[in-house]
Amino acid sequence: MIVVIAFVANILVAIAKSVAAVLTGSASLVAEASHSWADAGNEIFLLVADRRSTRSKDDGHPLGFGREAYVWSLLAAVGVFTVGAVVSVMHGIQEMFDPEPASDYLIAYIVLGVSALLEGASLLQSVIQARRTAAKYRREAFDYVLNGSDPTLRAVVAEDSAALAGLAIAFLGILLHQLTGNPFWDALGSVLIGLLLAVVAVVLINQNRRYLVGFNPPPRFRTGAAEQLLAQPEIARITYLHLEFVGPSRLFLVAAVDLAGDEREEHVARVLRRIERTIEENELVEQAVLTLSVSDEPSLEF
Repeated sequence: MIVVIAFVANILVAIAKSVAAVLTGSASLVAEASHSWADAGNEIFLLVADRRSTRSKDDGHPLGFGREAYVWSLLAAVGVFTVGAVVSVMHGIQEMFDPEPASDYLIAYIVLGVSALLEGASLLQSVIQARRTAAKYRREAFDYVLNGSDPTLRAVVAEDSAALAGLAIAFLGILLHQLTGNPFWDALGSVLIGLLLAVVAVVLINQNRRYLVGFNPPPRFRTGAAEQLLAQPEIARITYLHLEFVGPSRLFLVAAVDLAGDEREEHVARVLRRIERTIEENELVEQAVLTLSVSDEPSLEF
């Protein structure tokens, strides 16, 4: 839902900024228009990510399609954000050496103000969702957005935050241009907006890369998984535990456990399968695989 809201807001803002950029000749508004069109394109990638990553697992994909979210979010960060950054920086540099006359500053200020309201409303929606989801997993909202497993939420919050920062930069660039009569400030605003987009792109690319190559969850996840395993009366100890995100809020769990007693092989196999199904009832676990520990393996400490 927040992706749809952000997409609509970005389309409206991009159109307004584009018209204002043509009317005023402001380099900062050109950069901001590029920024908003980039954001709108980004939302399309994120909508695809949401749709494809929630498909049910099948024989060819036993761990599901959750990593699709990171693939499409990575493409969005590389393609759309980077394009927006390059266009903004190149246009700003061009304006420094060959500035166009700017006018109709009032139109620029009005568009920036309306854009701030729309972007702020979108950011508020995403922050509310972030706080709600972070509270569910007993995490701080900022930490969940930056380091959590949901790339869509992270991208939307990053977009809206960067959008508001970009609007502030554009406002200052246009204001200094108007006050000093020097177009350098407007052009500098365009360059700074491009650099801002580049920083956001690098952060998002790195976070999606971490989850694609196999991100080891924080210690509290291991502790929680171990507690759930040891809560099973048949499990005496754990000698190996592997957790890996295979999608937003979806974990693949592999563990070696020592069962209490000395039952026959057939009985042990059935007990392990039953415990696996019990663990998979947790909404965070996509699949659990248990095997037996070797007697001389040390127990893990949690």
